[in-house]
Amino acid sequence: MNDKAGIPDSWILLDSQSTVDINKKLLKNIRDAKKVLSLHCNAGIATVNKIGDLPGYGTVWFYEDGIANILSLNNVKKKYRVTYDSTAYDCFEVHKADGTKRVFQPSKKGLFY
Repeated sequence: MNDKAGIPDSWILLDSQSTVDINKKLLKNIRDAKKVLSLHCNAGIATVNKIGDLPGYGTVWFYEDGIANILSLNNVKKKYRVTYDSTAYDCFEVHKADGTKRVFQPSKKGLFY
């Protein structure tokens, strides 16, 4: 668990405000990126120069000092159909091509993981 944010390292957050996919714990094949990302957040700007492969999803940025593993909702919807029903399920469902789906449910603090 990340002591700063209280977010378990095993969680992947689906974030509607993020514009990049970034991970710190769940990647394979971590390597240098061909370009550098200037990651803007409320704590300032971080320079990210590594990428890795998130199994079942694809290549994302690797930022070891991050407080969470994040998938941008905007990027996810480019790859998969995403549904949300606040009344029936209160979760985001990411529908994969093989017919399976990944469910992002809200934590007690309202983060969809």
